[in-house]
Amino acid sequence: MRILIVEDETAAYENLLSVIKKIDPEIEIAGCAESVRQTIRWLRANPIPDLILMDIHLSDGSAFSIFDSINVESPVIFITAYDDYAIEAFKVNSIDYILKPIKEEDLRRALEKFKKLTHHDILKYLAQMTQMVSLPVYKDKLLIPEKDKLIPVDINEISCFYSTEKNTRVFLKNGKSYQWNRSLEQIEEGLNPADFIRANKQYIISRSSVKSITVWFDNRLLITLDTETPERIYVSKNRAAEFKAWMMHGKK
Repeated sequence: MRILIVEDETAAYENLLSVIKKIDPEIEIAGCAESVRQTIRWLRANPIPDLILMDIHLSDGSAFSIFDSINVESPVIFITAYDDYAIEAFKVNSIDYILKPIKEEDLRRALEKFKKLTHHDILKYLAQMTQMVSLPVYKDKLLIPEKDKLIPVDINEISCFYSTEKNTRVFLKNGKSYQWNRSLEQIEEGLNPADFIRANKQYIISRSSVKSITVWFDNRLLITLDTETPERIYVSKNRAAEFKAWMMHGKK
């Protein structure tokens, strides 16, 4: 069996290799890719692997964008840390999924399931992949660089993202904040729009962190969060109705 591994974390890749060798030393690692672009290039330049073990969040975006760019002809076992909704979708549309951190029994189960598939089963699975491509992919955790460390931050702990010309900071509900070298546009792409909204040019705010909304004299909205912010947060008159609908229903 020839396997392509798509994983951008060195420690996770090495752990996966170790677990594979424990399960079956005869498995051949056909290659490894760390990003969407590398995966596309690898698949175009190499023989089709029997199976792909693929992490969802890669260094340059969602792994699902791979399927928008190239016809993937190998079955995929996803590696994920998603919530129950996404996991249910994986159950329906994929051969299997593995939750991080990867355990030997989970990978063994997934590989055994793959080995039992007939050619017809694999063709049926590949046809269903278009359903997976349309599945929204949102981050549930961030890794914020701080000096020589990476600080893991759960999305539900975040109150807002604040950006100036110089930098962006992530403000947590517990009052802590971290500098993050990302633009609000880059950050917004990975957030669930039901939970976060771009309030204005400087802020992305969490729906669960909104403490109060004040209607200002010019029909702007003044938003107060559950943590102190560097500047007041205003939503323009033109976007006030959209913001109130989002607060009520999680929709813009």
